[in-house]
Amino acid sequence: MQLILGIDPGSLITGYAVLRKEGRTLSVITSGEIRLGKGVALSQRLAKLQVELEKVIAAAMPEVAAVEDVFFAKNARSALALGQARGAALATLGRANLPLSSYPPAMVKKAIVGHGRAEKAQIQRMVQALLCLDREPGVDEADAMAIAICHAMSQGGK
Repeated sequence: MQLILGIDPGSLITGYAVLRKEGRTLSVITSGEIRLGKGVALSQRLAKLQVELEKVIAAAMPEVAAVEDVFFAKNARSALALGQARGAALATLGRANLPLSSYPPAMVKKAIVGHGRAEKAQIQRMVQALLCLDREPGVDEADAMAIAICHAMSQGGK
């Protein structure tokens, strides 16, 4: 058995999911979205992200973590804020001594949908089906689940 924490970092909303992997079976331990507050200073959003991720880690006690790689965005300001949120998440994982793997967005999409250009709605539907969820997860929550599934399928990642 292994507990995998998947994180989809964002400067406004960060998705998280802790999945239990037992053999080939995956189940959700906990998941959700950390809403960091629009109009709130970036430093305060990053601090909140750290505190909330620490709570998730303390409650679920994952053994490994998987995070989506930074992708290139058209808007430089958005890309920078995303990178800072990712950095805050990585620092939190480092403080928790969690082994970390990173996956490019196209690899995550391919693992879940079968091709690297899947739309957000496709990821949501496939994650719901793969994990036998009774509701469609939120967009960022589904992305975090997809990252954790990708890690589980890669048998530890890179």
